Amino acid sequence: MHKLLLFILLCGLSAKTTFAQGNTDKTFNKAKMDSLFDVLQANNKAMMSIAISKNGQLIYSKAIGYSEIGATQKTAANPQTRYRVGSITKIFTGAMIFQLIEEGKLKLTTSLADYFPTVPNADKINIGQMLNHSSGIFNFTNDTTYTSKLSRKTSQAEMLASFKAAKPVFEPGAKHEYSNTNFILLGFIIEKLDKKPYAAALKSRITDKIGLKDTYYGGKINPSANEAMSYNWQGSWQPDTETDMSIPGGAGAVVSTAADLTSFMNALFAGKLVKETSLNTMKTINGGYGMPLFSFPFYERTTYGHNGGIDGFRSQTAYFPEDKVAFAYLANGVNTNLNDVAIGFLSILFNKPYVISTSPFTSSSLTLKTEDLDPYLGTYATAQLPVKITITKKDAVLMGQATGQPAFPLEAVKVNEFKFAAAGVVLIFDPAKKEMTLQQGGGTFVMKKE
Repeated sequence: MHKLLLFILLCGLSAKTTFAQGNTDKTFNKAKMDSLFDVLQANNKAMMSIAISKNGQLIYSKAIGYSEIGATQKTAANPQTRYRVGSITKIFTGAMIFQLIEEGKLKLTTSLADYFPTVPNADKINIGQMLNHSSGIFNFTNDTTYTSKLSRKTSQAEMLASFKAAKPVFEPGAKHEYSNTNFILLGFIIEKLDKKPYAAALKSRITDKIGLKDTYYGGKINPSANEAMSYNWQGSWQPDTETDMSIPGGAGAVVSTAADLTSFMNALFAGKLVKETSLNTMKTINGGYGMPLFSFPFYERTTYGHNGGIDGFRSQTAYFPEDKVAFAYLANGVNTNLNDVAIGFLSILFNKPYVISTSPFTSSSLTLKTEDLDPYLGTYATAQLPVKITITKKDAVLMGQATGQPAFPLEAVKVNEFKFAAAGVVLIFDPAKKEMTLQQGGGTFVMKKE
């Protein structure tokens, strides 16, 4: 591993999720589902909205937390609250690309050089490779300067100039590696072929066609229009960054509700947006990536969808073809591992064994005073990773920050051990040795204090 997995969630527009395996049944316990989200809210584990549909009909909808937290008042979220969906946008972009293919305006083999020849290796890259992340184009959100620019309005010309300057990660078709840049460029191609902005293409090709009233290309967040702000947990919910939506484009600029996303997935799988042959291609997995749908296992079932993450927002939508069940969750504040949340609500939905009282959302944290954090403060480094991690404190909350990345709060779970649950990160300190051990995704890195 050559980079820290933690920062996929912090600076990228997407992260994949996997679910547990087991058995199945068909009964849906709504009261138990309510209890799960009540526990999440009571323990400040998440602020989010969820919707579940079956056979095209909404069977569950709930919102917890706040869409906006002001200095003197808070606005409670509701099922109609609109959230930034991050990389779920890629499904919308992918659907429009396949519509253009069906119209004979594109092919999977069409060269990127036909539209943007200045992108490195453009003459070797085709539309299909961009859809399944095998193009080798550098992921612009991995640039160390990305977070310093995310709030600035950026033109297409500026984006293309930065893409031109970035070296390819690998030769096209050699392997698969996630790159938001692929879908920025696909969005630009949609604009060229439709001769209209992405926002207008989205409206005419998808939202107007299937009646989505709360799905659109985002702008500056407007709480008065029931648009959620995003937050991160630092002992309390604190405002997160706000990316200018000129940047994520076809990779992550859509705003929606959980209910609208389930309607979108139902329409996509019902053949209302693309033909069955196109849908089959969209969900064909190669090297772990679809075009652009991912597949996720849950017990004996397989679901198809995509995750999203932008600023403090986290999301996922997916569809179970055999059950004709769609779900979506949209979070604007996360203080836990959303994979655990997904396991919880899907277990309840499909009546799998699941006990809320022993879930990770009810565990208590270790309470420390601000002076207890002093032995951990400092900058840690290892030759195994290209970044350093600086540990600071904000009142009685320990904070971590990697080179070129935003700071993230750390929860004390026991003496010398802290976690950032949203990214599945554990940090174990040994003050006497001036060491910090980072654990995530099966990787372990011992870092020395400088």
